[in-house]
Parts: sequence; structure tokens; C-alpha cells
Amino acid sequence: MHLHRDRVDDLAGRLIVAVPGILEDPNFRRTVVLVLEHGDSGALGLVLNRPLLTRVDEPFPGWELLAAEPRVLYEGGPVQHAMIVALGRRVPGAAVDGLQPISDRPDERLVTVDLRRDVDDLGSHVETLRVFAGYTGWSGGQLEHEIGQGAWWVCDALPSDAFTRDPSSLWGDVLRRQGGWLAVMARYPDDPECN
Repeated sequence: MHLHRDRVDDLAGRLIVAVPGILEDPNFRRTVVLVLEHGDSGALGLVLNRPLLTRVDEPFPGWELLAAEPRVLYEGGPVQHAMIVALGRRVPGAAVDGLQPISDRPDERLVTVDLRRDVDDLGSHVETLRVFAGYTGWSGGQLEHEIGQGAWWVCDALPSDAFTRDPSSLWGDVLRRQGGWLAVMARYPDDPECN
């Protein structure tokens, strides 16, 4: 469900989708960002549709067995590329050190995964994961301002969004399932002048 631009509640666990023709910054063009934290001091999220070429097993041996296809690192955003964030989907009911839910909802299954822990200790508690280099960040009020300016659409996330096998189609897939005019926008051409 699309959230109106003038109403921005806690966005943790929600998606923000870059609006074409408005948000043309190459760091965010046609991106889908999962918001992990959102509050008065700012927001933090991960770009879900920017795979890199580095395989997960190169820097994190053993974790590739849990990694969603394609089993590569993803560019989580333009901030601190050396910072690694692992996002996982925990087994229902699993509550263990090393897994931090991204929201306070009791049914929340999306977690950050501490890759410093032994994969054998956490592996049975995680169904799948994706590893991100870097993240997106906004200072207090900045994301709300960008949403108010029409740079982002806010949409509900599906559990599968963070682990899609086809990240290149995620932007359009998220918009299509919203229905209405957002579904029409899913067909917005990469270069509208060539349309």
C-alpha cells in the first residue's frame, strides 16, 4: 500500500522506492531501499537491488550456504562501503544472540545477522540472508523532506523483497503490486526521451 507523501510514520521495515524523473542521483536512481531504522535522529536503510560482483564466500566463507541467489555482495548504499550489514530472515520463533529484529513487531522475521559469529551457531536460526557493503543514511528530517518533495514512494515490504532472485526487476515488481497509477509507473522507461 502506498503511503501518502504528507504522512510519514515510523518507516522501519517499509520500502522507499525512488521516483523516476525526480530522484536521478546515480546513487539512488531506480532503487528500492528497505528502511532499517527511522526516528527523530534520522534514518538508515539498505538498497536491495544493486548486486556487486564479489561472491559472499570470498570475504565470508561458510555464510554463502545461507545466502540468497545470486550469492554476491550488494551495494547497500553510498555511505561507508567498508561497513558490512547482513540482513537475514530468521526461522519463526528463533530468538538468539547475533540476530537483531529490524522492528519491534512480534511477528518480525527480518533481522540483521552478526557475521562475526560462527555460521554453525546461527545457521540453524536463519532461513536465508543477503550481505550488503555500505548503507543509505539520512539526518533527522531529511528523509521526510525528500518524501514530501516527491522523491520517494513509500510501500509495504514483502518478506521476499530483500532476497529476490532477480534484483534487476525489483523496482518494477514493487510498483506493479501497488496497483493503480504506481503499477503504471512500473513501465516508466529508463530514458523517457527515447520513448
